[in-house]
Amino acid sequence: MLFALCFAASAQQPKKTSRVGYLSNTDPASESTRSEAIRLALSERGYIEGQNIAIEYLYAEEKLDRLPELAAELVRRKVDIIVGAGGDRVIRAAKNATKTIPIVMMGGGNSVELGLVESLARPGGNVTGVTTLSRELGGKRLELLKEAVPKVARVAVLYDPANPDSLVELKEVLPAPARALGLTVQSWEVRAAEGFESVFAAISKWRADGLYVPTSGPLMRANANRKQIVGFALKNRLPSMYSGRAFVDAGGLMYYAADEADRYRRVAYFVDKILKGAKPADLPIEQPTKFELVINLKTAKQIGVIIPQKVLARADRVIK
Repeated sequence: MLFALCFAASAQQPKKTSRVGYLSNTDPASESTRSEAIRLALSERGYIEGQNIAIEYLYAEEKLDRLPELAAELVRRKVDIIVGAGGDRVIRAAKNATKTIPIVMMGGGNSVELGLVESLARPGGNVTGVTTLSRELGGKRLELLKEAVPKVARVAVLYDPANPDSLVELKEVLPAPARALGLTVQSWEVRAAEGFESVFAAISKWRADGLYVPTSGPLMRANANRKQIVGFALKNRLPSMYSGRAFVDAGGLMYYAADEADRYRRVAYFVDKILKGAKPADLPIEQPTKFELVINLKTAKQIGVIIPQKVLARADRVIK
């Protein structure tokens, strides 16, 4: 009887609901595809929102100075894990807010350089997760642009100097492959939304026949600015390569980066491991192993470009 009573009492105990804080540097609309994919990946591992997991979303809406305040708010809410979506600035804010709550990063490329983790193999501390390798792919992006449009010779690079990854890409990643491909590359910086028109005029005067937008910070990612950039490329019939998928969805020609769906699944893997007792310090940080090439054939037709069949065959997604 005593055993039966104990069993009945334990059966009536509610299952623990794990609380995940989701910290993003963008806004709900921009983040929706990514956050929904992670929610679905978690559900595949048995975590159903509203049943055994609760996800609390906070958005900086591209106002990066708000990140510390939002990270502190998640700590006050006593979440079990913080998922940092949006790169090193997000992870820095979360790490400054807590040394004990596990942090799973999604994005960011220079976490070791910035001291956010000790190494990729043994992160130490409370941070682990998945990097992006975005800036390291600059040479491959130039190569793909040249293969898709062999006549391209003068490529304008549009970048935000406030984004450290863009600077590294420009100085350390692009020069060697540009020379090897016989490309003349000229960079133009844009510091504010008001500066796009004058930069566009300068690029046109330089007679660029290709456009490249490297790893993008908040300025380039802003929806209105993204439309300006894509619109300029379309108007001037410039074959364009981007590091963000949203540019191609908005009408850009090509995009190449780490496979997003795969990264979302890996984030769910880290959350699952930690909720089951693993320590972030012991979970090696993963670098992408799958990459995706997306080509917008509607844009190719609009700007008068015929993409070679061998390039189309390598695309993971073709927008028709």
